[in-house]
Amino acid sequence: MGEGKVGVLILDDESQGQGALQKVLDSEGWRVRSIPDAALVLTELASGEWNLVIANAEMTGVDGPVFQVLKELALSPTEEGARVRVLFILPDADPALQTEMEQARLPYVLRPFHLHDFLEKVSDLLMEIRIIDAPIRQVQYEFKRQEKRRRKLRKTGRQTSMFASRDDYSMTEEELAEFEKQEKEEVEKRQQPDKKYALGDPH
Repeated sequence: MGEGKVGVLILDDESQGQGALQKVLDSEGWRVRSIPDAALVLTELASGEWNLVIANAEMTGVDGPVFQVLKELALSPTEEGARVRVLFILPDADPALQTEMEQARLPYVLRPFHLHDFLEKVSDLLMEIRIIDAPIRQVQYEFKRQEKRRRKLRKTGRQTSMFASRDDYSMTEEELAEFEKQEKEEVEKRQQPDKKYALGDPH
């Protein structure tokens, strides 16, 4: 399955969180849907359209049927043909829930997010089930730009509400828009008859 066919389902009842995650993942050209009700998760999973579920653990709880299904999917072995992975969203202020997730060996991210850490986890989970073959471009982009942004934030002291700053680094909405613009230009260049972007060249 190519990257353009990746399906991501987001379970979150925070409108800002939903919008931020959808914006980031949409920029990969993936099929992304956000739902605000845990009761809809099982129906969506039955459609077979989703490769990754990003779920707010406060909405699923840790003892309900939705959580149990997501836990089984998250832990299903790849050698048995697992095609779905799960990434839980946890509140930063709930260490007990973090401990429970770690003991169960379930992948999670803390809210507020650090963009690069979040994208690395998404990328790793999708590579684990062979939905994508290499880290997504945004992970590569973030790695290259990290030092530059860190220096910039040290000078300005700027923070963002969309993603938390970890290690003095995060991506603002303006920086995300800049990234998307550069990605669009790159795609347009590749579509032009130019030896530099000939078929077979690595991305």
